[in-house]
This record gives sequence, C-alpha cells and structure tokens, in this order.
Amino acid sequence: MLRLEQSALIVVDVQNGFTPGGHLAVANADQIIPLVNQLIQHFDNVVLTQDWHPDDHISFAENHENKQPFDTIRLDYGQQVLWPKHCVQGTQDADFHPNLHTSKAQMIIRKGFHSHIDSYSAFMEADHVTSTGLAGYLKERGISQVFIVGIATDFCVAWTAMDAAKLGFKTYVISDATKAIDLKGTLQHAWQEMLACGVKRVYSREVLDT
Repeated sequence: MLRLEQSALIVVDVQNGFTPGGHLAVANADQIIPLVNQLIQHFDNVVLTQDWHPDDHISFAENHENKQPFDTIRLDYGQQVLWPKHCVQGTQDADFHPNLHTSKAQMIIRKGFHSHIDSYSAFMEADHVTSTGLAGYLKERGISQVFIVGIATDFCVAWTAMDAAKLGFKTYVISDATKAIDLKGTLQHAWQEMLACGVKRVYSREVLDT
C-alpha cells in the first residue's frame, strides 16, 4: 500500500493552452481534470505548475524563419522541439483551466519565462542548470516523495518526474491522471526513460484508497 506521509502532489500545466480550444491542445486533456481534483483533495501538500512564456520565446516556431510547429532545432542545451505559440504570459491561454480546483495549492511554479531557454520540468530549466527552487522548497518542508499528474505525460510530466527522481525524491506518476501529446512515439520513449530513472507508475485508485 502507498503511504502519503511527507508527500506532495505536483499538478503539471492544467491550463487552457493545453486543453481543447487551447493553442497547444492535447486531445481529451480536459477529461482528467475531475480525477486531478479528487487527487488534490487527497493531499495535504499541493504544487501547481504553469507554463508562462514571453511572446518572443525561443521554443515558438513562428520566432524562427522557415520553421513550422513540431520541427526541431539544436540549441546550446540540446535538441528543441518548436511549438505553436502557447501560454503567453497574461493571456487566457496561460490561465489555469476554469474547472481545476486551485485553491488548495500552496505554491505555483511558473516556468518557461526565460525567453532564451525552454522549461518542461517543474524543477529545472531545459539546460539542466537553472533551478526553479522547487526542490529546496519541498525539502525544507520535509517532503520526501512526490506524486505527479497533469499535461503532457511525454514532456512536462516526464521531465518533472525524472528530475524529481534524480534529486532524491521518491517519485510516482499517476498514469490515468495524465494526458500525452505522443509525437511519433514520444509517450513510449518517455515511459522508458522515466522507469529507467526509478520513477514508479501508479494509478489513481492506488492513491485514493490510501
């Protein structure tokens, strides 16, 4: 049985931009929100992440000549997928989905606000050097394990989970409370990478039954 003492729930990017009607909508992503809300009520410690890009962000395809969404380029920190413009600071696209219960969250981590570097993980920017401060916050509060839900399984959820495991947290991804983009097999690859890092795959019933 899972134990939830010294645990936090990290809710990744449940925003208008990643749900139907958004600028980078993930198919059926809004369908996980009722389950995410149930899980939020089940945890004493809740952190939300929010994609929060400037208009000139380096990951936006339209900011690169002759590039299309989902093309890739090489940057100093490695390969970068180019995305449609999404979750621009201060826009409705960047707001949390109106059905998400946000009031219980103690912390909101905004990521992707540096124009020259992308950020999928709640813990580290894509350069694997620039920290968001989340790890220190959790450790100061005596939290040693994290459960991760949200959008998208194969990008921001996966990177958050892998960084959490590398930083020494016991890490679980609640699989049925996530949704994936799945670009040419990225979902399967992300799960392989997560499991190799020691991330555990669980389902909501295992958590809600504790």
